[in-house]
Amino acid sequence: MNKSTMTVWPGRPHPLGATWDGEGVNFALFSQHAEQVVLCLFDAKGKHEVEQIPLRERTGQVWHGYLPDARPGLLYGYRVHGLYAPEEGHRFNAHKLLLDPYAKAMIGPIHWSDAQFGYRIGGRGEDLSFNTRNSAQGMPKCQVVDTAFVWGDDRPPRVPWHDTLIYELHVRGFTMRHSQLPPELRGTYAGLGCGVIVDYLKALGVTAVELLPIHYFTDERLLLDQGLRNYWGYSTLGYFAPNPRYAASDNPVAEFKSMVKTLHSAGIEVILDVVYNHTAEGNQLGPTLNFKGIDNAVYYRLSPEHPRYYMDYTGCGNTLNTAHPRVLQLVMDSLRYWAQEMHVDGFRFDLAATLARETSGEIDQGGAFMDVIQQDPVLSQVKLIAEPWDVGENGYQVGQFPVGWSEWNGKYRDVVRDYWRGESGLIGDLAYRLTGSADLYQHNDRRPPASINFITAHDGFTLYDLVSYNERHNEANGENNQDGESHNRSWNCGAEGDTTDPAILELRLHQRRNLLATLLLSQGVPMLLAGDEVGRTQRGNNNAYCQDNEISWL
Repeated sequence: MNKSTMTVWPGRPHPLGATWDGEGVNFALFSQHAEQVVLCLFDAKGKHEVEQIPLRERTGQVWHGYLPDARPGLLYGYRVHGLYAPEEGHRFNAHKLLLDPYAKAMIGPIHWSDAQFGYRIGGRGEDLSFNTRNSAQGMPKCQVVDTAFVWGDDRPPRVPWHDTLIYELHVRGFTMRHSQLPPELRGTYAGLGCGVIVDYLKALGVTAVELLPIHYFTDERLLLDQGLRNYWGYSTLGYFAPNPRYAASDNPVAEFKSMVKTLHSAGIEVILDVVYNHTAEGNQLGPTLNFKGIDNAVYYRLSPEHPRYYMDYTGCGNTLNTAHPRVLQLVMDSLRYWAQEMHVDGFRFDLAATLARETSGEIDQGGAFMDVIQQDPVLSQVKLIAEPWDVGENGYQVGQFPVGWSEWNGKYRDVVRDYWRGESGLIGDLAYRLTGSADLYQHNDRRPPASINFITAHDGFTLYDLVSYNERHNEANGENNQDGESHNRSWNCGAEGDTTDPAILELRLHQRRNLLATLLLSQGVPMLLAGDEVGRTQRGNNNAYCQDNEISWL
């Protein structure tokens, strides 16, 4: 590659990411342990690396530079030089193109090959080996964006918690089969903002849509090899970029904003399901895509005794190290970006117990993450919802989150399911669940809106399947029906799955009405799974995370 001739000025260490200021673009990347950071520029199609620009300025562990000739639309990535010593927690490999953690847009999917891995697959010592293959050809590219948008008189609806009805939906699956939408808008942000969809939500009484993850995520290599995809999206790579797979246009940022503006005009809030507990890079045998190659020892929680390995409180191979100030800053900057720039009204935090874990690994509900959220003038004013558990020690934290937070009430789900399938001895517990679960939330002066009441969610049976199946039927997932929850607290009403028996069908319909009536009449905040109101089925699949098809679509 020829030596770069592009003009480079020192630039600024903040804000992090690529920032267009109307004249040029400032680039800033944090890495505490890097020895050199190189900005890589690509042609308009992202196929050819046309410039490599060392960022020579370093301020407070932030590497930065300013390109006065750069413009929005520019595609870029990074190569970060440093020590490759997995036994010491360092996995720098400049042969790997890395995605900017602060990129506002990312273009294209990952085209998987062995090049995306920092070590030689099949080599001696596994991840202790070193892979010199260039990964750029198969990597997505970051894109500089102009975030300007005419919001007009857009205002957050600010629906009071006691008037809120949450509708959990998947951007793609919700409209993929909608006959009244043009085919090119189905499964997109633009489709969700169409009048016929908004009218349906209004007629249903929905006050907030809770979107399954729309941050940029990837399809795991193993899934693609099986002809499957990551449908749910709990495998984040970019915490600032809306996923382009849900965009009908080539400008996902503007399209997402238009969707939010339209929903706001109808009085409907937008809540994002966010995954700050782990990333798509997996454990020591996972790929090197961004954080692992930028500063593995900072971004991830590593085993204190053996830093080659990752602490896994999430069941996904790694845990983001929010106990580190710079990683906590990343999360906070991302949340504020979505609240202020994208006008999002709230967040549901996946495996939120992980975020409350301090350096020791112990959960501290008064720790750094919770404190920073509570004092933030922006984020303390939006809706904050915790999935109050993870898979680590003492990970079940239902009822333990601080004032200002609401929680998915897993005990509500379990008790209501058990009651309506005929379990005995539940009257006292059911009374608590119907009246706001004071036994869980009153101890720190939280009121019924702290309880997000739900019977079904994306993870598990749909309402129709809850009254139609005793057992999971996940064969389509390719894991020999071993994945997914085995204790569903479900009852098939007398036959497993499809039946023509009129008595069983009538009983199932009656049970669905019982469950929905209980949900809507309980104190607390009801959350309805999209499609439950019309009897959507996943044919007994209670873990359809990889089913981007009619199993999952409405």
